[in-house]
Amino acid sequence: MGLAVTAERLRSLDVFRGATIAGMILVNNAGNEAQTWWPLLHAEWHGWTPTDWIFPFFLFIVGVAIAVALGERPGDPQSDPAARRALHGKIFRRAGLIFLVGLLLTWYPFYTVDWSRARIPGVLQRIAVVYLLAALAYLHLRPRGRLVLGAGLLLGYWAALALVPVPGFGAGDLGVQGNLAAWLDHQVLGSHIWRYAPGPGDPEGLLSTLPALVTALLGIAACEALRIRPVRLGRLGVAGAVLLAAGIAWGTVFPINKNLWTSSYVLATGGLALLFLAGTVWLVDQKGWTTWARPFETFGKNSLVTFVGSSLMAKTFFAIKWPGPDGAPLSLKGHLYPALFGETLPAPFASLAWALCYVLIWWVIAAWLERRRVFVRL
Repeated sequence: MGLAVTAERLRSLDVFRGATIAGMILVNNAGNEAQTWWPLLHAEWHGWTPTDWIFPFFLFIVGVAIAVALGERPGDPQSDPAARRALHGKIFRRAGLIFLVGLLLTWYPFYTVDWSRARIPGVLQRIAVVYLLAALAYLHLRPRGRLVLGAGLLLGYWAALALVPVPGFGAGDLGVQGNLAAWLDHQVLGSHIWRYAPGPGDPEGLLSTLPALVTALLGIAACEALRIRPVRLGRLGVAGAVLLAAGIAWGTVFPINKNLWTSSYVLATGGLALLFLAGTVWLVDQKGWTTWARPFETFGKNSLVTFVGSSLMAKTFFAIKWPGPDGAPLSLKGHLYPALFGETLPAPFASLAWALCYVLIWWVIAAWLERRRVFVRL
């Protein structure tokens, strides 16, 4: 049985997006990262954990949303200059707003920022750039052109990291400090990155944004497969399994690495995203089994508010300080976490309990907004 995806049939997309946002909040707000189970932490360098699936899943969803939203607009941007200009204006404006919100979120609380080292890249900043490039690719390239673009970016990125020599390290060094992506971040952005010299560059840095674009292009391709030529979801699942296997195989020579957003990482996480999307569409849109999905759907309808709001709250918990038991300044989280969980539960359970409560708080806020039909979008 096929399924055509239209603007009216977005429930599974909201569920998938909401599950991803819930995962982001969960892994970003451990009670104590030093005492957290490994699946809830990023891999230190090469390799991956379930936490490393979350960001590419969201970029994949960005691609799906682009194909749904732009694929049903009136007017043909290819043949109608007025429609093309209007659409370009909306795309650039939305990307700019997302990037600005990302900068403000990165720099909050502003009074603590050392402006000589203020970070410029970030999660929302990468989403903004990828959205901009993926939307333009969707408007101006046919599916085969996007396939060629994606393959070229993945192979070109592999070739660049393998063949372009880095001063002091040579070519092909994929270590923390010797890789080309880190070198480029340091050269262009200087100290305005996550970890300045000596260090691994920025996990949302310049060069690694190119393979991240391919993650969104995979989302566009998945949506088009369902919207333009309805296919059996089993075939989408097979495609996901093939991509996953290809990514793992490529990872034997070009390691899976979230910080570098390696080409093997793109294929492996893209394959997983296809499998999750196919499963969500089958459960929610075809079978109508939605009870389990309602909490995630609530998150998905206000993904920007929940992500930005939860991040601001977490930073505020660290910014508010007063003396602790030893008289030294202690953050609000430092006071609350031991009192609520740290002194009553074993360490890993306490850390998880804090994170789950944090997710629950933001689900309550998202549900309150949903009941009042308040949906914040840029």
